Amino acid sequence: QVQLVESGGGLVQAGGSLRLSCAASGSIRSSNAMAWYRQAPGKQRELVAHISSGGYTTYTDSVKGRFTISRDKANNLMYLQMNRLKPEDTAVYLCNLAQGGGDYWGRGTQVTVSS
Repeated sequence: QVQLVESGGGLVQAGGSLRLSCAASGSIRSSNAMAWYRQAPGKQRELVAHISSGGYTTYTDSVKGRFTISRDKANNLMYLQMNRLKPEDTAVYLCNLAQGGGDYWGRGTQVTVSS
């Protein structure tokens, strides 16, 4: 089993920054991919950023140039640096880990951006 715990969410004004963290524990394999998703009220869950086992990153268009995903594989940590935040970034942000055909989720951390 894998456990994921997110932290770092909060309330920030538009234009501000936040750094989210995801700590993974349990049966972590050396080869896995991790990602940040978000879900706003009344909307579908959206993939925000993805990082492969080798460190290759991809982003949804709306956050390119503002968000940066990174990971510390040695310590099973993943981060999302969010800059120039906008009200439309308001959502619950969830950590995801995929390995060996399994898909694991954290409970999420709330990010609220005020205008």
